[in-house]
Amino acid sequence: MSRPLFLVDGLPSGAEFVLDGPEGRHAATVQRLGVGEELLLADGRGGTAEAVVTAAGKGSLTLAITSRGYEPAPDPRLVVVQGIAKGDRGELAVQAMTEVGVDEIVPWAAARSVARWRAERGDKARERWVATAREAAKQSRRSWCPTVAGDPDESTRRVAARLGAAAAAFVLHEEASAALATAPLPEKGDVVLVVGPEGGIAPDEVAAFAAAGATTVRLGPTVLRTSTAGVAALAVLSARLGRWNP
Repeated sequence: MSRPLFLVDGLPSGAEFVLDGPEGRHAATVQRLGVGEELLLADGRGGTAEAVVTAAGKGSLTLAITSRGYEPAPDPRLVVVQGIAKGDRGELAVQAMTEVGVDEIVPWAAARSVARWRAERGDKARERWVATAREAAKQSRRSWCPTVAGDPDESTRRVAARLGAAAAAFVLHEEASAALATAPLPEKGDVVLVVGPEGGIAPDEVAAFAAAGATTVRLGPTVLRTSTAGVAALAVLSARLGRWNP
């Protein structure tokens, strides 16, 4: 079994570290890690540390730091503009996309989004996406935790601006003739992918994104749910960009 990973605000600079707070309680109480067991610490920004438990307390662990490392940020970056979905479908998408390697997630208030994030409700919904991404990053042992765009929901105009500034921009659409599997990819910069909500992407949105320089693409002959389309597309991109090479 691989060593569990715990996210901390800052990696320890000394030889000893006390893991407490929510992460310490999870490690000591839920996972019941004991003396002699190994674990990983990460700051979510590429920094990592290997550690061994030297003492276990109530809701905390004392660790001996055995090594430190740093993983450079991925380049190209994979950014997914995710149409806001109703229920828990958005969080399911965030969880799975984090596990397969997304670097940034942008909540998008699409014309056909049933759910609407407004005021306090929007802030809370975004916080759930952030928490979901964090937990998925831990589960998948990622040293980089994906970011969730700061605004509760991005407008179509702002999404178009993102697409125009990207090194490569794609819109998943069932009527596209081009395949994501063969579309040209850059060597560096942001690869931005738009995934629509349950009702799909409206024609005027497709037109706005095309005007910004995005290419409409499809994955295959079937139509995927909003909660799985981004995951499948990220798998294609990760393989093509060499992220999954041994």
